[in-house]
Amino acid sequence: MTAGHLELVCPAGTPAALRAAVEAGADAVYLGFRDQTNARNFPGLNFDEAELRDGLAHAHGHGCRVFLAINTFAQAGDPGPWRQAIDRAAALEVDALILADIGLLDYAAERYPKVRRHLSVQASASNPDAIRFYHEAFGIKRAVLPRVLTLAEIAALNREIPVATEVFAFGGMCVMAEGRCALSSYATGQSPNTNGVCSPASHVRYEQRGEQLVSRLGDFTIDVFDAGAAAGYPTLCKGRFVTGGCASYLFEEPTSLNVIALLPELIEAGVSALKIEGRQRGRAYVKRVVSAFRLALDAAARGEPATPTDLVALTEGQRNASGAYLKTWQ
Repeated sequence: MTAGHLELVCPAGTPAALRAAVEAGADAVYLGFRDQTNARNFPGLNFDEAELRDGLAHAHGHGCRVFLAINTFAQAGDPGPWRQAIDRAAALEVDALILADIGLLDYAAERYPKVRRHLSVQASASNPDAIRFYHEAFGIKRAVLPRVLTLAEIAALNREIPVATEVFAFGGMCVMAEGRCALSSYATGQSPNTNGVCSPASHVRYEQRGEQLVSRLGDFTIDVFDAGAAAGYPTLCKGRFVTGGCASYLFEEPTSLNVIALLPELIEAGVSALKIEGRQRGRAYVKRVVSAFRLALDAAARGEPATPTDLVALTEGQRNASGAYLKTWQ
């Protein structure tokens, strides 16, 4: 890519969402196989080999790349399904593998050195030493950065590493150490790390308590909402915690990330790609968000301000936030 241009990497949870992303102007889409090898292993989502083959043909026919997420951690003593996913992806000739597990990175680098490797956000690599290690040991070409770094930290990081960086631009804000979420496993027996599920729907409940709505995950109360308040999906990282007798969010209210207003700063910080979160979302969401970011990025490439676009209705809590980019959470 030329300097000043950000690649737009978009979610494709289904074949329909893939087509919507491509038609809306995605530079790349990311997706996963229909199993535990990817961190969005939910019923009704993801691709089998035939669907991925068709999706690759459609995307490539429109100049769009396809990245396959094999971003969970292999079960101890049973890496077979994860290695087979890499084998299948290489045979289908995906444009890049998104990997987190060191053993799988080693397997992919040894078996398929010509297949491009990106470091998943699940690896939680957020400093120069970590990212240089993954580059030197496994030849990664890009690192997807955790959603806890400020713009200044990203700029400093990019000055010290030999690989491109990708950051989240829109959607949910995971404020835990990404790829190390033990809380979901503690509460439900399943976690994104190994099962590919965060707060599985089978464990989610909403209960009416007088005028208040209580959201629960397994045996745990995640949040309590007053009458008329928007109640989000009860993931543990977005719950309120009681400390010192006061209930509060870990950092701030979990509104959805939106960086359209920060595109010039992200370009200046040396970022190479923007990732839109939302493989669990439908094609209407994908089309609208990707279209808005396509217009904004094209304007930024021309040195023009982004056209105001109202995406609030698609965000959690109907509010947008800049996440950690403008924060100093030390």
